[in-house]
Amino acid sequence: MGSDTRSESDLPIHALYDGRSLTGFDADAALGAPGRFPYTRGVYPTMYTGRPWTMRQYAGFGTAKESNERYHELVGAGTGGLSVAFDLPTQMGYDSDETIARGEVGKVGVAIDSIEDMRTLFQGLPLDKVSTSMTINAPASTLLLLYQLVAAEQGVPGDQLTGTIQNDVLKEYIARGTYIFPPYQSLRLISDIFAYCHKELPRWNTISISGYHMAEAGATPAQEIAFTLANAKEYVRTAIAAGLDVDDFAPRLSFFFVARTTLLEEIAKFRAARRIWARIMHDEFHAKNPKSQMLRFHTQTAGVQLTAQQPEVNLVRVALQGLGAVLGGTQSLHTNSYDEAIALPTQKAARLALRTQQVIAYETDVTATVDPFAGSYVMESMTDSLEAAVLELMQAVEDRGGAVEAIEQGFQKSEIEKSAYRIAQEIDHQERTVVGVNKFVLDEQEPYEPLRVDPQIETHQCERLTALRRDRSRSEVERALGTLRTAARGTANVLPPMREALRLRATVGEISHTLRDVWGVHVPVDAF
Repeated sequence: MGSDTRSESDLPIHALYDGRSLTGFDADAALGAPGRFPYTRGVYPTMYTGRPWTMRQYAGFGTAKESNERYHELVGAGTGGLSVAFDLPTQMGYDSDETIARGEVGKVGVAIDSIEDMRTLFQGLPLDKVSTSMTINAPASTLLLLYQLVAAEQGVPGDQLTGTIQNDVLKEYIARGTYIFPPYQSLRLISDIFAYCHKELPRWNTISISGYHMAEAGATPAQEIAFTLANAKEYVRTAIAAGLDVDDFAPRLSFFFVARTTLLEEIAKFRAARRIWARIMHDEFHAKNPKSQMLRFHTQTAGVQLTAQQPEVNLVRVALQGLGAVLGGTQSLHTNSYDEAIALPTQKAARLALRTQQVIAYETDVTATVDPFAGSYVMESMTDSLEAAVLELMQAVEDRGGAVEAIEQGFQKSEIEKSAYRIAQEIDHQERTVVGVNKFVLDEQEPYEPLRVDPQIETHQCERLTALRRDRSRSEVERALGTLRTAARGTANVLPPMREALRLRATVGEISHTLRDVWGVHVPVDAF
C-alpha cells in the first residue's frame, strides 16, 4: 500500500479509502437529491442528461471589428455563449487615446471606448439567442449599459437579454488589480447594478463572483472557495443594507471558478462549494427562494497550468480540466486554447478548445447520469475535508471583520502568496511534476508562430475617438455627465443617468473619470 500524498490544498489524500472513511456519513443530509437542498449533487435534477452545459469561448482582441469576426466563427462552430475579453485600458476605465493606455490598446482583449465600438462588436449577432458573458469589473455597469443600448437598437428588449457581467471588484483588491474606486464605493455601485437589473434586465446574471483569478494567482482550491464565498457574503450584505430583498437579487448571483488538472480534488471542491453556499443562504440570510440557495457557476480551465514548453501537451491538460469541471457539475465552461501560454490563441487553437468540450459532451458517457461520483469513498471523504478547510478559512475572514476589512488588512493576499510560494518551491525541487518543464523535457522546442496584434490598432482607435468627439454634441454629453455626477454624490441609482450619457456617446473613460472625481480611487496599503 502506498503512502499518503498531499492535495493542492495541503490536505491528505490517502492511498486507500474504504467504508471506514465515511464513518458517520449521512447521505441524506450531506447530499440530498440532485436539484434539491443542499445541492451537493448539482443545482438541477437532470443536470446534463437533458442537455449539456453552455459551451463558452473567451475571445476578444484588437478592434471590435476583428473580435466580431471571431464571434461569428465561434457561433458558426456551435458556441452557445460568448465570453468577451476586454483590453486593459477598458478594464481600468480609460479611453484608448489617454497617455496611460499607450502600448496596451487591444493587447489582452478588445478595446471598447464608446457605443460605436460596442455596436461594431455585436453587429449581426443574435443577441436574443446567444448568452454573453463579459469579463469586466470596475466599469461593469458601463459595459452592461452599452450592451443594453446596442441590443435595443437591434430590437431586443432588456427582458430577453441573457448573460453575465463579472462585476466582482473585491477579488481585484485581492489578486488581480484592475480596481478603480475604493472598496465601499465599489460596493455601492454593485448594489446599484443589482437594483437596476432587477427592473430592467431580469434574466441577466448581475455578478460572477470569481475565484478563478485568485486561483491563477496561487490560491489553493480551499482558498479559492473560501475567499470567493466570503466576498459573496459581503455583496449580499451590501445589497440587503441598500434595501433590497435577498430573494430579489440572489437568484441572479453566479460564480466563476477554475478547473485544475488535479481531477479528484476539483470535483470535490465544486460539490463542497455548492453545499456551503446553500447553507449560508438558507441559514444566515434566510433566503426562501430555492434559486437563491443554488450556487450556479461558470468554469474556465486553468491558464496558470498551461506551459510554453511543448504547448501541444496543453491539449491533454485542458481535456482533463474540462472533464473535472463537468464531473463537478458546472453550468457553463470555457476551455483554454493550447497556445495561450505563448500568445493570444490562433483560430485553429480556439476551435480545438471548443472541440474538446464537444468530445466530452457527445463522445463520452459522463452526461448519461447525474453526479457519477456520489457515494464514492474517496469523493465524499475529500468533499467533507475540503468543506471543513473552507469553513475554517471563511471564519478567519469573519474574525477580521468580513471580506473588505480582511482585504484592507492584506489577509487574503498574504495567504494566497504563501500558497503560491509553496507550489513554486515544490515545482523547483521536483516534488511536483510539470510535464515538459521539470520532467520529460526536450532539448529543443519546436517552432511556433503566435497570433500577433497589429500595433496600428491603437492609432486607428484613437482616430475613431477623435471623430466621435467631433461629431457628437459636447454640451449634451457634459450635461448628462453632470447628472451622473449629482447621482454619484447622493444616493440615487447611478445607472439611469449613466445610460443616458452613453446613449449620447460619452466614452467609457469619461464615465469612469466622472465617478473618480466624486468617489476617488483606491490606493492599496502596500503602495506607501
